Amino acid sequence: MDTPTSGKKTIMLVDDDKFLLDMYAIKFGQSGFNVIASLGSDDALAKLREGAKPDLLLFDIAMPGIDGMEFLEIVQKENLAPQALKIALSNQNEPSDMEKCKSLGCDDYFIKATMTPLELITKVMATMKSRV
Repeated sequence: MDTPTSGKKTIMLVDDDKFLLDMYAIKFGQSGFNVIASLGSDDALAKLREGAKPDLLLFDIAMPGIDGMEFLEIVQKENLAPQALKIALSNQNEPSDMEKCKSLGCDDYFIKATMTPLELITKVMATMKSRV
């Protein structure tokens, strides 16, 4: 299990696309984050239930099995990572999806296809600063 080092924020990345998961893990790691990479919701929920305490959950919406909305519902219901910011990262850009996500406790919602990994990291950092 990843352990936080002093001063670094820990991000849990949740995506079913291994290529994207690995790419984001590298980019966030290079930007100074401790990274917990989870291949899908089941993996992320297991890590959270085992005691992972990320400062931020960044999760995909469209995943097989437990999708991002259901993942967020379970996280909230079981009070997993209550201190963490919750940000959806999806290619689904329907206003109804964004509204549902926000109603479930999502702090922000970003569209994958509209930003580079560096732009995503910049937006994530801005969201973190605005919530302090």
